[in-house]
Amino acid sequence: MQKTTLNALAGVANAIAIAANALGTLVVLALVVVLNVDVIARSVFSAPLKGSYEIVQFSVVLIVFLQLADVVRVDRLTRSDGFLNLIKNRAPGVTATLRRIINALSAIFMGLVAYITIPEFLHMWQTQDYFGVPGLFTLPWWPVKLVISFGTALACLIFTIKVITAVDRPAGLAASSSSEPPA
Repeated sequence: MQKTTLNALAGVANAIAIAANALGTLVVLALVVVLNVDVIARSVFSAPLKGSYEIVQFSVVLIVFLQLADVVRVDRLTRSDGFLNLIKNRAPGVTATLRRIINALSAIFMGLVAYITIPEFLHMWQTQDYFGVPGLFTLPWWPVKLVISFGTALACLIFTIKVITAVDRPAGLAASSSSEPPA
C-alpha cells in the first residue's frame, strides 16, 4: 500500500516537473523573442523596447525555478560526482549511502528555501509590490516568489522521494543516459 502510494506520488511529482520544465522552455522562447525585438528596435528605430532589462531579470528567475524540479528528477543537477564515481565500483553500498545523504541534505535545503519564500509570496500578493521603473515599466514581484516557492517545494519533494526509494533516476532514463558523460 505504501509503495503504491509512493509510486503514485512520484508519478504525479514527475509529471508536474515535466510540465513545469516545458513551461520554462516556453519562457526561454518568449525571452528570445523579446531580446530580438529589442535588438531590432534599437538598431532600426533607435528606440529600445521598454522594460527589456526587467523582463530579462524576471524571465531568468522563472526559467531556473520552473526547470529546477525536472533537472533534479533526471539527476542532472550540476554537482561534483568525481569522488562518488571513483568509489562506486569498489564500494557501491557506501556510494549509495552517500547519494542518499546528499539527496536528504538537498531536500532539506530546498524545503528551507520554499519555507522562506512562501510567506514572501503571500506578502507580495497582498501588497502588490513591483519592480521596475514606475511610469516606464513595472512587473509585480509575486509571480517570481510563487515560482521560486513552487520550484523549490517540488524539488524538495522529488529529493525526498529519491531518499525514500534510493533511486536517483527514473527507470527509463537510467539505461538511456548511461553512455552520456556526467553533467
